[in-house]
Amino acid sequence: MKNILCFICSSTMKPSARFLISRTSKSFLGSAKHPLRSNRTHSSLANTCRPGPATSIIPPPPPPAARFIPYRLMSTVFRPGFASPSIAFANRGSFCVASRAVVRQQHSTSVETRVNENNFERIYVQNGIAAEAKPLVVERIDKDENIREVVSVEDGSAEEGDLNLRNPEGVEIVSPRREESDIEKEAWKLLNDAVVRYCGSPVGTVAANDPGDKTPLNYDQVFIRDFVPSALAFLLRGEGEIVRNFLLHTLQLQSWEKTVDCYSPGQGLMPASFKVRTVSLDGDKTEEVLDPDFGESAIGRVALWTLGLWWIILLRAYGKITGDYTLQERVDVQTGIKLVLNLCLADGFDMFPSLLVTDGSCMIDRRMGIHGHPLEIQALFYSSLRCGREMLTVTDGSKNLVRAINNRLSALSFHIREYYWVDMKKMNEIYRYKTEEYSLDATNKFNIYPEQIPLWLMDWIPEEGGYLIGNLQPAHMDFRFFTLGNLWSVISSLSTPKQNEAILNLIEGKWNDIVGHMPLKICYPALENEEWRIITGSDPKNTAWSYHNGGSWPTLLWQFTLACIKMGRIDLARKAVSMAESKLGADRWPEYYDTRTGKFIGKQARLYQTWTIAGFLTSKVLLENPEKASLLFWEEDYELLEMCVCALSKTGRKKCSRVAAKSQILV
Repeated sequence: MKNILCFICSSTMKPSARFLISRTSKSFLGSAKHPLRSNRTHSSLANTCRPGPATSIIPPPPPPAARFIPYRLMSTVFRPGFASPSIAFANRGSFCVASRAVVRQQHSTSVETRVNENNFERIYVQNGIAAEAKPLVVERIDKDENIREVVSVEDGSAEEGDLNLRNPEGVEIVSPRREESDIEKEAWKLLNDAVVRYCGSPVGTVAANDPGDKTPLNYDQVFIRDFVPSALAFLLRGEGEIVRNFLLHTLQLQSWEKTVDCYSPGQGLMPASFKVRTVSLDGDKTEEVLDPDFGESAIGRVALWTLGLWWIILLRAYGKITGDYTLQERVDVQTGIKLVLNLCLADGFDMFPSLLVTDGSCMIDRRMGIHGHPLEIQALFYSSLRCGREMLTVTDGSKNLVRAINNRLSALSFHIREYYWVDMKKMNEIYRYKTEEYSLDATNKFNIYPEQIPLWLMDWIPEEGGYLIGNLQPAHMDFRFFTLGNLWSVISSLSTPKQNEAILNLIEGKWNDIVGHMPLKICYPALENEEWRIITGSDPKNTAWSYHNGGSWPTLLWQFTLACIKMGRIDLARKAVSMAESKLGADRWPEYYDTRTGKFIGKQARLYQTWTIAGFLTSKVLLENPEKASLLFWEEDYELLEMCVCALSKTGRKKCSRVAAKSQILV
């Protein structure tokens, strides 16, 4: 007898927008073309719309906590329908979404259309791992009556069209939801209050929303990087509309002409932030416009390296959590992915697979001595390459890019694992390095002088544990511990499983230094005295143990939680979240904390910082539903370890260094 699961199909988006674009363009919510570059600068070409009626920005109560069985693993059983907005075109060449209609869409599930379908997604079954002979088992607990129901779906027991999904990613399993604490309720209210609307639809959250701040500078704008934890909090709560709108609007901004001092950067650059402005028209009419900042107004005019990488990572997360893969399959979105990755993969003079960047090119966006090949950039680069390989549709036009992605992934993973890793054993090797080696078989390939090993590290590094250093280039190793880079190396599997465990062991062993009174230090240790003066240029904001120079940033909490769940160290995550929960609300959600142990609110920290709020909420949701974390991290890709593109074995000049190091990598 056939057992059929019935679900409710729902739309994830109902935006309303107008744009000053060609009447024939279909680049944004249309279907076919990627946005064309305009001859005008972005200052004169703003996305526009007429403001709609005022509506509440606080969404309805959240759905019960859920875990998902990935849709793609169930595609042999059924092919779900999904909801899609219908498009109604308005005057003056603009268009708005007028209504929603349920549309039957045939998802592409063929393995030939994807670069890498081996995404290590989990499927939850009774009595262990799924096998061919075992039926798919779903547990459902009625949210009102707590009645447990077990439904089985035998392979082939349902015809296409028999099943509808509320979430195309997979079956939603509802569990009883605990009562939210007062601080969680406050946090959700603050997050909703930070939502920015454009033409009546949510498009992001402001960086900070302190009602007492009379000089917000650019903290009243929507930042791509800062919005990521907000987006995850909304997605994990079942609210995907704001994230979809954000992804599409920033994609539209990507195509605009960027000019800084008469110079135009390459295609693919994402804006650092954007702001919704209301401009006056003829008479009493007004119009809303999106006003982006591509860095021409940024303090220090820092480069925007990580923004496109974060956009790609968020795009994948949106598809994984909502199951709406149609967004990433759109032609304009595929083109956007290619533009970002082509920009990162462009040929240059560098001899290493890691990205070469200037100072201030990542979360640390001020002068802090991280120019070169900082770990944070490499970890996010690696993550975005894995995302791109999953999401890109293989065509004749994308084959070369796919090949380049695979080659770079293989080379980058080896480079970071082999040369960035330090533990007690590696420190002993560096301490005994010979220098000035001119040889293909040199041990000290980067000519590192043992005298570079800082005195603090000699006593600090534990017997059990290790980490990836902050930077590596000829004759230079930055031995500082950078938290974000190490956490993302764990999340993306840039580091090996053994290294992942060692990183968390180090954090646990050095808890007072890296976590202290408020998780987590952005880097350790701080630059002090003459070192601070020379490296930062005497930056008054980056004094020792403040801001980027050893400050404590609560927004890092969600990434720490994700890494801990992946490695089975949920106890560490709960300890850190509990510590933050006891202080953040009372301290009014600061941007960062100062002092060696993070005891005081940052001297220039903004209050009611949105990514502090969102990072806490995302951590709470992940701890309550740890199975959802598997949608956001990557497992080891063993195929990459077998790939080598150096072709040295064919030349006979020397043996590939990957072979010599394989015993360390394959762990």
